[in-house]
Amino acid sequence: MADGDPPSRRLRVAVVASGAVRAPGLGRWLSSVAPARARGDVTIAIVPDQRVRLLNRQYRRTDAPTDVLSFPAAERGNLGDIVIAAGVARRQAADAGHSLRTELRVLALHGLLHLLGYDHEHDDGRMARLEARLRRRGGLREGLIERAR
Repeated sequence: MADGDPPSRRLRVAVVASGAVRAPGLGRWLSSVAPARARGDVTIAIVPDQRVRLLNRQYRRTDAPTDVLSFPAAERGNLGDIVIAAGVARRQAADAGHSLRTELRVLALHGLLHLLGYDHEHDDGRMARLEARLRRRGGLREGLIERAR
């Protein structure tokens, strides 16, 4: 988006990281690759695995950590929150042979698409196709959906 666009027409991303994880530039990167319809505020929280496990148990009835959770917001102008498990992200980065920075980008993009209403388990490949296009735009060679196949 151009600098002259009204604030309501842009995606604004705040990143909150706990512990030793740092994610410089993650919010700016996500804003740059996001689909045009992604407008409003998003918070990305990078938290310990145990916190994600508790959220996963509470909201999805799965008592295990997962890599990323998305929580859409009901209020206007706020898309919602993305929660990333720091330890899971580190392990997945090592398994995939890339940096933690790259893995955080993969997870943030996946989480954003869920906030926008995409659901790769029930959408006949729509989310996978969009994620692949946005990944290429953002310089990522592989995404979460491809890895799960």
